[in-house]
Amino acid sequence: MPRDLPVTDVMTSPVTTLTPHTTVEDAVALLVDADISGAPVVDSGGRLVGLLDDSDLLVSEARLHGPTTIEILGAYIPLPGERRRFEEEVRAALGQTVADVMEDDPPAVGEEATVEDVATLIHDRRVTRVPVVDDARRVVGIVTRGDLVRALRRADRTT
Repeated sequence: MPRDLPVTDVMTSPVTTLTPHTTVEDAVALLVDADISGAPVVDSGGRLVGLLDDSDLLVSEARLHGPTTIEILGAYIPLPGERRRFEEEVRAALGQTVADVMEDDPPAVGEEATVEDVATLIHDRRVTRVPVVDDARRVVGIVTRGDLVRALRRADRTT
């Protein structure tokens, strides 16, 4: 598969999306019914505001881990970042809406991006999907790891 292949050649469009106000229960039903494991979260104008992955939904069922601490002279001090991580896990575990559990800083690419750009984001950010957005950040497509693997397979058959 050529690295410079346009992302528009491998993306899925139209895209199933969610809103921040969608309940977690409704989001689960939508993902199951659409047979997908995640979806972009958009505002009323269709602009990307987050990304929901099935792993975000599993937090409410997972065992929470308290902040890692060290003891110094009888005082327990949380390691840097641990308290914030714990607070985020608690918020997500108690979440009632998509806004409570979604990734609110999702990676995205523009329509001019290449397969290499998307593959790099998926690898570097350790995500399973990357929304494709227009100049106004409206979601126009999505590329998953599966889309990239299928594109690799098609390229193998043509060579």
